[in-house]
Amino acid sequence: MAAQGEIHAVVRRYADAWVANDLKAIFDCYHDEVVFHYFGRSPLAGTHRGKPACLALLKQVRERTQRQLIEIKDVLAGEQFGLIVAVERFERDGQATQLERLLRYRVRDGKLSECWIYDEDQRLVDEYWA
Repeated sequence: MAAQGEIHAVVRRYADAWVANDLKAIFDCYHDEVVFHYFGRSPLAGTHRGKPACLALLKQVRERTQRQLIEIKDVLAGEQFGLIVAVERFERDGQATQLERLLRYRVRDGKLSECWIYDEDQRLVDEYWA
């Protein structure tokens, strides 16, 4: 298990890469065995395992919603998890919305190994991802 300082450093590195839109640095932050947990009832909901599957999922999200980071509000770390509080913009069919998202991470081997995504309005996200 990673220590709190390591967790914060890894999550902060990821947040900085996200803000800079540095795709190589973003992808490098993910563990090869990363697992994403997406909630809701959309076709993208579920548990996605392995870096290739998770990167394919992120590509689908971007294609469906023209996802854009607006701001990172905070990066936090505790004894077991790191957390990013982010505001993102989704657009689809001429409709756009901003929502706050909480991304909770587990860190292993200096990389993000597991992620749970909690959306401010899950019903709205499901509509955008349908």
